[in-house]
Amino acid sequence: MPYAEAADGVRLAYQIAGAGDPLVLLAGQANNHHWWDDVRTDFQAAHRTITLDWRGTGDSDKPDEVYSTAGFADDVVAVLDDLGIQRAAVYGTSMGGRVAQWLAARHPDRVHTLVLGCTSPGGRNSVERGPAIRKSLAQPNKAAARQALLELMYTPAWLASTSGPYNTLGDPTMPAYAKRRHLYASNKHDAWDALADIHIPTLVLHGSDDRFNPAANADLLAERIAGARVQLIPGARHAYFDEFRTVASPLVREFLDGVRP
Repeated sequence: MPYAEAADGVRLAYQIAGAGDPLVLLAGQANNHHWWDDVRTDFQAAHRTITLDWRGTGDSDKPDEVYSTAGFADDVVAVLDDLGIQRAAVYGTSMGGRVAQWLAARHPDRVHTLVLGCTSPGGRNSVERGPAIRKSLAQPNKAAARQALLELMYTPAWLASTSGPYNTLGDPTMPAYAKRRHLYASNKHDAWDALADIHIPTLVLHGSDDRFNPAANADLLAERIAGARVQLIPGARHAYFDEFRTVASPLVREFLDGVRP
């Protein structure tokens, strides 16, 4: 297992598969690289895919300190530095998409193409999930909370026809404090002003039926990023990239092929 070292000394585990132009895949909040286990195979014929375990997850160090999406972006840069990669395409989903925003805005020399999936600009300008959804995820009955999350991630038809394992429900090895740190980082994200500093080809993907992170955020991102293109996937919920991968992955591949440096 290779490790990169962040500026503060935290060790960051990362994973590599495939060959070709580098493509960084960034997972959601409180998840490790397994978020991408199935999907990354869709890109490995043409891309060297790179994932990492966020600090607090997987095989990375888990310091009990304040985390931020901007800080996570710096961690991604540390991984690129360790690999000797100057520029890469970046595909971030959910909180990973929030991190990708900072990566493209603050480190424009490291990202040449951007895909933002099921994410939002954060802050007061974003469209937040409703209070009923927040309540369903915070209920004390853990099994019921897990079921609520499953139903936000996947359609009823998918859940009825599959039994898992589901790689998008959080890293079960995370300590409780790290989960709280991740939640804080995602909730505090606000890249609204910084989005205007992104000047690279950008594709914004979103499931049309996403209630976990409402689809209206896709248009907000595209309005702030010059030249960004929006693609909604009909009927998809938050984990569109997983359940609807036969639709989503070709869209991303086509976009990356069209702007490959």
